[in-house]
Amino acid sequence: MAGVAAKLSKERDVLEGLGSNGKAVKYLNQDYEALRQQCLQSGTLFKDEEFPAGPSALGYRDLGPYSPKTQGIVWKRPTETARPYFIDIHFYLETCMFLGDCWLLAAIASLTLDQEILHRIVPKDQSFQKNYAGIFHFQFWQFGEWVDVVVDDRLPTKNGQLLFLHSEEGNEFWSALLEKAYAKLNGSYESLTGGTTTEGFEDFTGGIAESYDLRKAPPNLYQIIQKALQTGSLLGCSIDITSAAETEAITSKKLVKGHAYSLTGAEEVNYRGRPEKLVRIRNPWGEVEWTGAWSDNAPEWNYIDPKQKQALDKQADDGEFWMAFSDFQRQFTRLEICNLTPDTLTSDKVHKWGLTLFNGLWRRGSTAGGCQNYPGKDPGETSISFSRFF
Repeated sequence: MAGVAAKLSKERDVLEGLGSNGKAVKYLNQDYEALRQQCLQSGTLFKDEEFPAGPSALGYRDLGPYSPKTQGIVWKRPTETARPYFIDIHFYLETCMFLGDCWLLAAIASLTLDQEILHRIVPKDQSFQKNYAGIFHFQFWQFGEWVDVVVDDRLPTKNGQLLFLHSEEGNEFWSALLEKAYAKLNGSYESLTGGTTTEGFEDFTGGIAESYDLRKAPPNLYQIIQKALQTGSLLGCSIDITSAAETEAITSKKLVKGHAYSLTGAEEVNYRGRPEKLVRIRNPWGEVEWTGAWSDNAPEWNYIDPKQKQALDKQADDGEFWMAFSDFQRQFTRLEICNLTPDTLTSDKVHKWGLTLFNGLWRRGSTAGGCQNYPGKDPGETSISFSRFF
């Protein structure tokens, strides 16, 4: 009977909106507003006992307490190291090879393309000035519902520098704190190593992701990309590596292997009397850019209509670049598309999906599938929710 009562209570909560983005479930029963108010009244800065600033938050093996990588780490609040501000979306991200989480970097960078989506994950009215109490919160999609994760703002540093995700300028901290909240949700920073952009897309949006091997791409892939962009989907692409030695390797055309890029546009131009399919790619690091055909200073731009050239908003050295779709398929190896749920897309400018959501349990040996790094393998892995777009 207790199980039935719990199920009915859960269904009632869902009907009342619990688990929606506007009424997220409080992760570990931590109430952001209540905790912040307590700190403001007592004149203290928040310390998160559920995710202590120490070795357990870092990891267990490569970032474990006895790893040379974690020696000399000092946890500091942004107010101790800089004149911090929380968010300014006109930025570039940098990361550090302490973590293999460039997939997360690309997913986070994609959020900045749409402020409405960004602020679903990064709630507004958070600041290092007004009502600052050393506490912040972020929302993630987990098993069919939104959860609100609270963190303090103590971040791991070494030699005075942030260890993990940080802004290029060094004084904008929403991305570093978002990464910390995501690490808390997953158990530690090290748990973020080796994920996929698909995972980040799904956890940040509640959407449904699909992946394409560009070596086996369907003939209508360009139309799939255009449709995905029209529906407000998030798109990521990457170049697979075959060994650890290839990590961070830069190709002859200045693309970085093992890093995740965002695909932000797809347009056809009239080039020397024939149609040419182009795609626009964003490098979240904003430094190294494609130098092949249709790059910022490529001669191809001289042979298209000036108005069309201006409409494509071609800018130099801004981390975003155009390339021929044929080159895209040759140079990159994987494309990931996250189709957003209807409640995410409030704008009338995009086409929307319908959505049906089923909750249940995938059982070992029968319906369970593999984790996202090894789809279809290891029947011991389990998943808990299924969504269908139509």
